[in-house]
Amino acid sequence: MIRIAVIGLGYWGPNLVRNFMDAEGATVAACCDLDPRRLERLCRRFPTIRAETSFDAVLADQAVDAVAIATPVGTHYELAKRALLAGKHVLVEKPLTARVDHAEELIELADKDGRVLMVDHVFVHHPAVAKVKEIVDSGRLGRLWFIDSVRINLGLFQSDVNVVWDLAPHDLSIVDHLVGRLPRSVSAFGAAHVNPDIEDVAYLNLDYGDGLVANFHVNWLSPVKVRSLILGGSEQSLIYNDLDNSEKIKVYNRGVEIGADLESRRKVLVNYRSGDVWSPNLPNEGALARVAADFVASIRGGRRPLTDGQAGWRVVRILDAAQRSIQAAGWRVGLSN
Repeated sequence: MIRIAVIGLGYWGPNLVRNFMDAEGATVAACCDLDPRRLERLCRRFPTIRAETSFDAVLADQAVDAVAIATPVGTHYELAKRALLAGKHVLVEKPLTARVDHAEELIELADKDGRVLMVDHVFVHHPAVAKVKEIVDSGRLGRLWFIDSVRINLGLFQSDVNVVWDLAPHDLSIVDHLVGRLPRSVSAFGAAHVNPDIEDVAYLNLDYGDGLVANFHVNWLSPVKVRSLILGGSEQSLIYNDLDNSEKIKVYNRGVEIGADLESRRKVLVNYRSGDVWSPNLPNEGALARVAADFVASIRGGRRPLTDGQAGWRVVRILDAAQRSIQAAGWRVGLSN
């Protein structure tokens, strides 16, 4: 059995506990939080889990094989580094770190000691995203032309990070998984309305080259909740609506056809195509259960997880570039692969 300690029992930590307790080949040996009341509530439900307020005590326990860190972003680097140096495998809540160089250091530590470093990019593990990846890789959409992402809702406001670092990692990690490379450049705009130092509305534009552009809208102030991703291709297009419980994915055989000859292109002769709409059936599996299973399987098999440290580093690089662009009033920030 892989014995795991969950660090942080705020919003996300208890979800990790439940899923690791249900994961095959794993158990939660300990939980750590600075608030004894959180520990008490959890131990009433899971009396076999040891409660700790000391992270040092968790790291000193040789029976603990891995830690899952669900604490504020600013603490990720220090806690993950100490865990890796103590010989533990590490799962970190998104984003991996608040700085690019910190992410690089964690990757080097994990590789040096043969430890698994995984980021909880939970939506990448969603069955719907797995199906979108399958469709994109099959070539059914043709060449990707554009990606539009919207993740907006009313709250939850964060006090330590802005809306970009809070919400954008979800969709950036999905697009990173689908495209498989860093963008060439990032431009971003943001505005702060509630807290003058923390942006609560932001727009990101990513240029991937080869005609592919991706736009992201993240927002804590929207009166409605929207979670949608549109992929436009040269052959077909796809909409992933995470809030649609019956048809999360719809593939549209609709688009434009331009004449192949040069004269047709000069005259912009376009034919519009309107065909069928297809919605694939999806397995009824929880994304976080898949995260837990992949983390455990990676430890047991000595392999890289789907959302490994490198995936986390790429997302942090984009977030860092977006933040610098916001501070420079939308100045485009280049990213080299």
